[in-house]
Parts: sequence; structure tokens; C-alpha cells
Amino acid sequence: MKFRVLFILHLPPPIHGAAMMGKYIQESELINSSFDCFCINLATAGSLSDIGHISLKKLLKYFFLLKHISHVVKEIRPELVYITPNAGGKAFFKDFIVVQMLKSMGCKVIAHYHNKGVSAYQSKWVYNFFYKRFFSNLKVILLAENLYKDIAKYVKREDVYICPNGIPNLRKGEFEARRKNEVPYLLFLSNLLINKGVFVLLDALRILKEKGYLFNCQYVGGETAEINAVQFSEEVDKRDLNDRVAYVGRKVGEEKNTFFQQADIFILPTMNECFPLVILEAMEYKLPVISTNEGGIPDIVKDGENGLICEKQNPYSLADCIAKLLDDEELRVKMGNAGYDKFCREFTLQRFEHRMLDILSQNLPQKEKEN
Repeated sequence: MKFRVLFILHLPPPIHGAAMMGKYIQESELINSSFDCFCINLATAGSLSDIGHISLKKLLKYFFLLKHISHVVKEIRPELVYITPNAGGKAFFKDFIVVQMLKSMGCKVIAHYHNKGVSAYQSKWVYNFFYKRFFSNLKVILLAENLYKDIAKYVKREDVYICPNGIPNLRKGEFEARRKNEVPYLLFLSNLLINKGVFVLLDALRILKEKGYLFNCQYVGGETAEINAVQFSEEVDKRDLNDRVAYVGRKVGEEKNTFFQQADIFILPTMNECFPLVILEAMEYKLPVISTNEGGIPDIVKDGENGLICEKQNPYSLADCIAKLLDDEELRVKMGNAGYDKFCREFTLQRFEHRMLDILSQNLPQKEKEN
């Protein structure tokens, strides 16, 4: 008999990093052949703009989710329950109830964090009170060692596993890191959110234009409640960047891959991140990456090796990094190749699946293992 593992995770839609990793786990041949797997979608939001908002529809959906989880646990009696909770905010309390219910039913639970924020909320007595109970007798998976400090107050290091994300290798054929664009193409690919650095990049591009640099920058990603296409266009116009910057909307599949193939430099000046999958995609396409010292990014982008790290919320620091790569095509090629090599060694979906299999196996009840 195989061990029974219940996966309570986020699945698309909406599309974001945690949902994509949930989809990869759900569809993993390696994990499904190793355990009897059961999946429940933890998401209650139907779109990116719906995340963080409370509505009667979402409350009803959550109520039925609790009933469904309880029913499945009673029916299959899993040896292990895997869950992808939220670290803070209102969503934390939703997941707190789920985890406490699972514990009360005798389940062994392992929590896989695709976000952070515990340290930002822990000074508030309400959160501190609930965090102590939430993390009691809980094993935790983090995406990078640098993220442990976020939960260090509540979780011993020996109860933490590090499992970097990985993505499928979808690139077709071989191609060179050296692009053939007469004017270098810069690529921003993420949903239009302020904390992704959308406006910081626009400010940096204005600085570069004033210095006489030539470039084309394409923004690829979905509109959000924070920034829609009209608002973005107005911000571009304010900075006199209409001749350099284009917003092309959300792209998926081959359409999205075309932008990676055309670009010379990938830029994500994010302010709040754990382990952005889009950086791995850029590395797969041999792009040098410019990003920030945020979350697990330093484990992906080694400053001066496969990309450059700029200061958060500092358009002048970002402009300096972009200028350095615009000035030196050979450096772009060198960093692009180094990033691809690192991707192949550490961040493929196959590597992720094997790491996840090992962690789940280690957390099966000892008595069951001996049998």
C-alpha cells in the first residue's frame, strides 16, 4: 500500500507562483507514482483582483471548503497533509482555521510557504498569539535559506526544509545568448502591481533616456486592481517614454516565450517577493537578470555572475544596473550563459520534484515506514 498524502494547495486560476507550483505538484508523475495523492484547491479567489477582498460568495466557498476537507480527511485518513498557507493578513486566519482543524483530526501537517510576512505581523499581539499555535508541531518548507528569518521566532531550524522551486524546460531548440537587436530590448514580465517595481522601472527608464541611452522596453503581464492599462499608459506619458515603452498585456504559452526570445535583458525590480518563477524562465532563455535583494532572489541571481542586484525602490540604482548591461554586450552574453547553466543545475522541474519527494518521504509517520 502506498502512503496517502492529501495536498491542500492553490491551483490556477488565478495564475501566480504558488498556483503554478501547485499545478506542477498535482500533475507530477513522480509524486503521483510514489504516493496515493489527493488534491484540494485552497484558493477562494477567482482572479488576481479578487485576492484580499472579502465577499459573501467567498465566505460561502470557504465554508464548503472546510466541510470538503473534513470529509476527505475522514474518508482517506491521510498519513500526511501538505498545505500552502498564507503568511499574514486576513488570509492567514482563513488558513489558520484549516490547519487547526487538520491537527484536531490527528493529521500530521507540513506547510509549504510561497509567500512571506510573518516577521512583519509578529509584533501585533493578535498575530503573535495565533502564530504560536499555528506553528506548534508543524514542519515547514521554505523556498530559500534566506527566508528562514521570517519564521525564526516560531520554528526551530531543524523543523525547516529548503526546497527551491523549479519549472519545466519548455524552450525549444538551441539558441545563443547573444541577441541580434540593433536597439537592445528590455523585458518586464509580471502582473501590473506596484510592489513588482512597475513604476520604479519607468523612473529608471526616464533617467536612462535623459542620459541618451537607446532601448525598447516591453511590459508583459496582467492588469490588476492597482494598475490597469489606462493608468499605466498615463504613467508612461508623464515620463515621456511613449517612444520607448510598450504595454502588451498578459501573454501565456508560446506568445510569452517569444518575448523571452527577443529580449536582451530581463528586469524585475520587485519590493516584496519570495522566489519569482519568472526569473527562472528568463534564465532558461539565457537572459541576464536585474532584480533586488528581496526574499529568495539572492539564491537565484548572484550579483555579477548571472545578473545584477539593485537597491529596492531606487530608480537611480536600477538605472545604473541597466546602463552597465546596455554598455557591455559581452557581459550580457556571459551572464546569460551563466544563468542558463545555473537553471539547468538547480531549478528544473525535475530537480524540484525530487526534492519535494524526499521531503514528503521524510515526514511520513515512522511507525508506518518501519512496516
